Amino acid sequence: MLILGISCFYHDAAAALIEDGRVTAAAQEERFSRIKHDDNFPKQAIQYCLDEAGIQISQLDAIVFYEKPLLKFERILETFTSVAPKGLQSFLFALPKWINEKILFKSYIKKYLKEIGEIDYKKTPLLFTEHHISHAAGAFYPSCYDDAAIIVIDGVGEWATITISQAKGKNIEILKEIHFPHSIGMLYSAFTYFLGFKVNSGEYKLMGLSPYGNKDSIEVNAFKKLIYIYLIKSEVKNGFQLNMDFFTYQYRLKMIDDAKWEKLFGLKIRKDEEEITQQHCDLALAIQEVTEELILELVRYAKNIIPSKNLCLSGGVALNCVANGKILQ
Repeated sequence: MLILGISCFYHDAAAALIEDGRVTAAAQEERFSRIKHDDNFPKQAIQYCLDEAGIQISQLDAIVFYEKPLLKFERILETFTSVAPKGLQSFLFALPKWINEKILFKSYIKKYLKEIGEIDYKKTPLLFTEHHISHAAGAFYPSCYDDAAIIVIDGVGEWATITISQAKGKNIEILKEIHFPHSIGMLYSAFTYFLGFKVNSGEYKLMGLSPYGNKDSIEVNAFKKLIYIYLIKSEVKNGFQLNMDFFTYQYRLKMIDDAKWEKLFGLKIRKDEEEITQQHCDLALAIQEVTEELILELVRYAKNIIPSKNLCLSGGVALNCVANGKILQ
């Protein structure tokens, strides 16, 4: 059984080949294109995987895309409808691209696959799985665990931003799900933007900046208090929520309301390459500690509802190795 998995058109396009349940080849497109975080169709990564296995694309038993584009398009439409008339200009600007990439997505993918080789789709179906199930499977199946709790935390998939699943054998069942726009990943990315780094690639810089904050200082504690009072409405176990009055990513191609954030934290938005001050470091530490506390709360909740000693983590927020260290402790 040969299954090709592909991911693209958002960030870090990649391909992986599964042969009889084992990963035999995997690569990111950026390794071949030399474009950092390349999000284009992973033609070269796919060809690499096929070459490693010594097969043609026509020999595959299935091709699987990492999310459901129509479900994602439904979320985009519902989100813009719920905040209308805000963001109308952004909506009209992006609509043609969404129609092409979401509604006509299957034919869009097939067009790119044809450049690699001919495929009989009766023999080799093109399938789509949910974003958070892809994350959960990618963490659990290679883990060698027979059972586990799986926590997926990212910006957003189709609707889900946080899921807690129970895995046993080959089965993965989602037990708890938190939906867009409420997202720990979006919260962390908002601070990434505010502190002058690029969203979806600069989050590691924010994490790396945080140790330069003055731990347990009045300044850091004051920043944390502001985050908990004004930006976060409730706890994870009760359905984590953000105060959307401070965020604009629902209806604009921008993370936050700049003026409100500057007033709240008493800081101007830092521009790329501008000097990093102690206040920036303290704010980075504040959001890092808040994120760790939210993740630890999720882990404790998962441990209480799932009878397993094993934990798998996935999603962009799970790349926060500092938080992972706290979980391990």
